[in-house]
Amino acid sequence: MTQTDEFGEDLADFVRRVAELKTARSVSGGDLPTVLDAAIFELDHVVGQLWPRYERLTAAGPPRTGASSDRQEQHLLRTVFQRLPLPVVLIDKETVVRRLNGAATAFTGVRAGYATGRPLTGLLAHADRAAFRSQAAAVARGEGDRSLTVRLQQQPSVPVHATLAAVRPSGEPRTTVLVVLQPGGLSGPDTPADPPAGQVPDLAEATRHAAVMDLLDAMTTALLTTDRQTVLEAAARVLHGRFADWVIADAGTGGLSRTAVLAPSDGNAAALEAQDPADCPLVVEAARTGSPALQIRPPDPDAFGRTATGTPGTPGAPGVPVLVQANVTSLLCVPLKDGGAVRGVLTLFRCGPRLAFSMAEAQALDMMSRHLALAMRPRA
Repeated sequence: MTQTDEFGEDLADFVRRVAELKTARSVSGGDLPTVLDAAIFELDHVVGQLWPRYERLTAAGPPRTGASSDRQEQHLLRTVFQRLPLPVVLIDKETVVRRLNGAATAFTGVRAGYATGRPLTGLLAHADRAAFRSQAAAVARGEGDRSLTVRLQQQPSVPVHATLAAVRPSGEPRTTVLVVLQPGGLSGPDTPADPPAGQVPDLAEATRHAAVMDLLDAMTTALLTTDRQTVLEAAARVLHGRFADWVIADAGTGGLSRTAVLAPSDGNAAALEAQDPADCPLVVEAARTGSPALQIRPPDPDAFGRTATGTPGTPGAPGVPVLVQANVTSLLCVPLKDGGAVRGVLTLFRCGPRLAFSMAEAQALDMMSRHLALAMRPRA
């Protein structure tokens, strides 16, 4: 391992530790000194270790011999990757997509720009996600190549043969997992890639596709028939019930204000109507970065702040996490982007046993959010 690789790994570890420290902001006052000591220790590590190593690496400069040929080789490898006829994906040990070639985009139905930075497991059927994550982690640890059969959430009746191999692309701080996807299971080479002629289409998949198309039609109608001042509330009503159990709309190009809360009951909604969006880290982050968030079983219970009355709609102790009390099992938080401006944020919850949001559904909502932002644009 080169000095640059070692520095990259140490820096990545430091970034992860800082992220953990950020999650400690909600600890009680008595525990804050411990968190502060940890933060100071990390700063000392940067000053005493990381920064001197960075100076040594920059002083050495890039290697001169073979630099041009290396760039040509990298360009060639990127071209080969993109033009491979097989669906190929590069992921990290957490299954987060680093690169997706054109064949994989066509095979999964998700564009590369949207999939990059999101877990590949979001495209898989729920029953296959844990096994795929486990195998990807094993390959990244250097335990050898693996193969398994999975199913895409959009086509659960069609088995997909996934082959995982460890690679180390230049510029990557650690081992990356190369995933090749092929229609058909592991039963043998005679497994047909396409369903035989005359086979009845998968009813569940056709139903889900029809539901998304109906939702897009209803949203388009709402955007075309509602004035700019009330279009956000109209869009929230379209999404509520049929697409999400909760829909929370926050609007504003400067500070956000709570515009609409649609929940399973009026009592549930009342608990969040008075909440300041600035107290919801997930909303603040979406508005700041302009990037949507899809979470399955949200890891941070305080990501959407806390209620003022305990359980939504039920009197109780203040300061109860919204995601816990609402039994949120998956969520989507989408900024309403109009060019470089963010005109608001839409947050959707699915609760209890309801099927989690899929990446395809997240992509559909991302498209609707861009159209909604255009409908909210002030008229000249």
